[in-house]
Amino acid sequence: MLMPEPETLSRPTRLVCAFALLCLLGGAQVCRAAQHSQLWGENGAKWTPQSRLPDFSFAGYQRGERPLPNLPPGVSVKDFGAKGDGEADDTAAFLKALAEVKSGAIEVPAGRYRITGLLEITRPNVVLRGAGPDKTVLFLPRPMNDIKPNWGATTTGQKTSNYSWSGGFITVRGNFRSKKLTDLSAPALRGDQTVTVASAAGLHVGQEVEVQQTDTPQNTLAVHLYGGDAGPVENLNGRARASLVTRITAITGNRVTLDRPLRCDFQPEWQPQLRAFEPTVTESGVENLTFEFPVAPYQGHFTELGFNPVALSGVAHCWVRNVRVMNADSGPFVSGVFNTVDGLILETTRAPDKQNCTGHHGVSLGGTDNLLTNFDLRVRFIHDVTVSGFCSGNVISRGRAVDLSLDHHRYAPNENLFTDLDAGAGTRLWHCGGGAALGKHCAARGTFWNIRSARPLNYPPPAFGPLSMNLVGLQTRQPTDVQPEGKWFEAIPPHELQPQNLHAAQLQRRLEKRSGR
Repeated sequence: MLMPEPETLSRPTRLVCAFALLCLLGGAQVCRAAQHSQLWGENGAKWTPQSRLPDFSFAGYQRGERPLPNLPPGVSVKDFGAKGDGEADDTAAFLKALAEVKSGAIEVPAGRYRITGLLEITRPNVVLRGAGPDKTVLFLPRPMNDIKPNWGATTTGQKTSNYSWSGGFITVRGNFRSKKLTDLSAPALRGDQTVTVASAAGLHVGQEVEVQQTDTPQNTLAVHLYGGDAGPVENLNGRARASLVTRITAITGNRVTLDRPLRCDFQPEWQPQLRAFEPTVTESGVENLTFEFPVAPYQGHFTELGFNPVALSGVAHCWVRNVRVMNADSGPFVSGVFNTVDGLILETTRAPDKQNCTGHHGVSLGGTDNLLTNFDLRVRFIHDVTVSGFCSGNVISRGRAVDLSLDHHRYAPNENLFTDLDAGAGTRLWHCGGGAALGKHCAARGTFWNIRSARPLNYPPPAFGPLSMNLVGLQTRQPTDVQPEGKWFEAIPPHELQPQNLHAAQLQRRLEKRSGR
């Protein structure tokens, strides 16, 4: 191809020619235009609150509106008698520090601390902070079930420890002091932001409340959370619930306006209510340290006795940050609302089981609007990332794994987002667990956005979830198949998809709109 002499061309034409020349010289990445999902468009131009694409922008600490805090220097566990020499039992010193420090950072200086008991943070504004994962190590030689036995059984009756799927050596524990404020007196639809209440007495603008509803014995709410395609649900026994924590922005008579759209319909048969949301524990966390468990061969599914590092239970606006975990049965268990796990590394030197796994759950998310981000799973768990328990609005982003499994453990996990992920080998993305007749694995509008892998990924099998799921930008050889009221599979190459991270784009858009930009 002959190019005209540059001096004979106008400046715009010269720019076009230069761009064409770059393409001819191998700049294929330059020539490849960004592709936008039909669900989002450019900068969210195609999105509405009623869209099949949920609003995930409220996930994480302080609803994503503030970064995780850095507390000023606090008191050291060594002031309470901790040695950090790897030999002395430092449990009593940690317990004393947690009992006496009313707020602020509890520093764990560089060292190796032997812990043989369970630790709890039950106050707001308390942070257990190491000097860094490469400097501060908590060594935990005994499983939780030996320290505080907690036997249970699987859904099939197999005896196992309840620590197989819950608990942590350090638990940040609270409750929401939830009490009924008023009933919703009229139906509301998914996407609505104004509801009618029986009485607005006791409500005020700026108040944080929980919009909640519970199921009927016939499991009608569960079926709704699955978008009408639930699969067998008889073992749910009416236990489904739907919850959204939101702020009141306006009150006109008995009409209450919320700061975010409803995630599902609210109908009288599900007894919809506004409830108080007054969490007892906020602004607490665990950060900058390593949890290390003994090296022993992994014995397989349901043999776990509780080599688990940390749990967040019934708390809001709390976090686990910059934490490394070695040789665990499971990684963090997170429940509550608006919590963040940021910068997690899971590793092991344990011998794996016959399935080449070295633990049960990598990370488990329950509750609503929690965020797991910047994670690196360097070993295989039976379930790498789990969502379960009627949870919704949780975001899993910017992570990678050896061979990622996105475990949807039934119980209607709906409207959760998985975005900007490296699935590694890509052989078991849809591998899931959970008992029988508890619904399909994933519920309505589970969203999978920009997932890369070493091998092509296929649309999940029918038992995984309903057609109302959204799959956009997966590594695949399958063609695009989009139906507004059915299957949604946009086969956009992951590296061409914009935005790369849906959660980040939605949050940026919301904050810009709030600031008037």
